[in-house]
Formats: sequence, structure tokens, C-alpha cells
Amino acid sequence: MKVKNLSRIVGGMPISDPFIIGVYHKDNYPQANGNMGPDASLEGRSIGNDFNRDADWRMYHGEEIPGFPHHPHRGFEIVTIVSKGYVDHFDSKGSKGRYGQGDVQMMSAGSGVLHGEMFPLVNDDAPNPLELFQIWMNLPSKSKMTEPDYKMLWKEKIPESNIKNENGGNVKIKVILGEYNGVKSIDPLENSWAKDPNHHVGIALLEMDPETEFVLPAVNSTMNRYLFFYDGNSILNLDEYTMEKGLFAELDGGEEIRIKNGSGAAQIIILEGEPIGEPVAARGPFVMNTERELEDSYAEYRRTQFGGWPWGNSEMDLVNPKETGRFASYRFGEELDSPEKQN
Repeated sequence: MKVKNLSRIVGGMPISDPFIIGVYHKDNYPQANGNMGPDASLEGRSIGNDFNRDADWRMYHGEEIPGFPHHPHRGFEIVTIVSKGYVDHFDSKGSKGRYGQGDVQMMSAGSGVLHGEMFPLVNDDAPNPLELFQIWMNLPSKSKMTEPDYKMLWKEKIPESNIKNENGGNVKIKVILGEYNGVKSIDPLENSWAKDPNHHVGIALLEMDPETEFVLPAVNSTMNRYLFFYDGNSILNLDEYTMEKGLFAELDGGEEIRIKNGSGAAQIIILEGEPIGEPVAARGPFVMNTERELEDSYAEYRRTQFGGWPWGNSEMDLVNPKETGRFASYRFGEELDSPEKQN
């Protein structure tokens, strides 16, 4: 069966090995208050834990600025794709940055890292929409205790493929990981499961014009493959199945899948990869192989704070200055990166 399951997303995406969690955030933030927070009343919200799915926007764990103040991770990799809005990143290894409007961040937590992800609202006279995916991808046991790593994929440098259909319509493929239509992604992080092409890890964003189609080739029946129709005003056909916006499909990786778009535009994310095939013990921000390893990780974090937070504990909603552009700084400024930097 080419389409194994169709479901509507409620909360996280129902993905599995090599993936752990996949979430889609879409927040229609209002204009800002001059301090990168929303120019709106926060009364009635559960400040510090604002995840109301029925609201137009959420503060998440932020108090004055929306987002996720510093917290720990261990044992997996995070891929954050920001289509709209901005994210300010700070971590305990001395890295910081601002990215968004099409940029992608890859971060391996490895043996343990603290990081903060805040959503600065930079427009004081216009709305501040935010749209992002965050994918947690597991690390194999041999890589769980490696040095944390962090890499930016600026939107200007993300490989793309454009497929012109006979009707003149276009399918744009942004290749985050893997290879699609003969176009390969930028190299994954060194210890990523995606580093070995035999693991068939792929993450891609598709923008389909009306009445266009794209063929997802057969790869291997052992892999896990998923498709989420997250935005658009159309109907998709996956062979004999139809999908409307908001539906999520689990696909057979060993079968060719013909994706036909209807009369409107459609935006899709594809996630796929061979399973790591190891036991998974996940609780909160840590992903290990056994319960004992989880207990040891929590004990170590309580004891060491994974080296501590170097940016000042008093600032929970830590962000860069409002006028800051997109940039990345590594190891307390030893290395700088930006969209304009030449490779």
C-alpha cells in the first residue's frame, strides 16, 4: 500500500525512527511593543506555559518575548526551519545568532548543551507572523556523547530544484537534507545520522503551483517516509488518495508516489529516512537508549548544568538587539557567519 495512513495533525506530527518529534508552529503575532514583545494584553494567558492551540498566537515559555528560554538537551539533533519570522539563538558553547525568513538551523545536542530559542518581534508598525518546523532527529548510540555542534543554512544558500510542468507550472523543492530531483543538500552535521547517504535521510519543502505534479521515487521499503500538507488552498492526490490542508500521510518508502496538485497552491514538507533501529528512551529534553542513561543524564545535568549558562541567568527572555540582522557567532565570536559571507 503506497499510502499507509492519513491523519489530521493535532499537536506534533506522528513520526518515528530516525525522527523523535516534529512540530509545526504558526503564530500570527501582532505588531511589537518596542521591546520585541507583542503589543497586546497578556491577561488570561498562562505566562511561562502558554500553548493554547486555539489562540492566534502563543507566548510558549516566554514571559515578555515569545519563545523558549534556555533549557538543556542531550542525545539528538534538532533541525529548525523558519519560513516566516525570526529566531534568536543562544547556547552554552558560546554560540548566538538570529535567523529566519527561510533560514534553517541544525544543532546537535550531543553530550549536552543548553540553548535558548526566542522569537523576537521586530516590527513595531506591522504584524509579526511566525511559521516554523522543528524536527528532532535521533543520534545513534555511538554519537550521543559527541561534542555538541551547530550550523546555519542561510536561505540564499539552500539548494533548490525547480521542475517545470507541461502546463507551465512549477514545483520548487528546497533540499534541506538528502537528495531530490538530482539536487543534493549542504553537508549534514558531522555526527548526524544523515551523514551517511545509505541512511536515505531526507527533509524537503515543496511549493507546488496549481495543476502540477511531483514524483517521489521509490527508495527502500525499510525506510520511514512522511508527507505533511501544511499550507495552501488546494487538494492533493497521492495516487488514489486525496489530501486537504492539514493532513499528514505515512508513505511506503519502497513505492513511487505521484503527488498531483489541484487548482490552488500547495506547500508540503517531506521527512524520510532509514530507522536507526536502536532502543529509544526519551523523557523531556533528553533522548538516550535506556532508562538508566536517562536517569544518569538528569543526574549529571543537576550536578553540572552541562557547564552552565554563560549569558547571564537574570535574562530569561534573552534576545539580540532589535536592529540586528541575520547572523551566527560561534565560540564567543571566534568565528562569524552571515548570509553575505562567501564559502
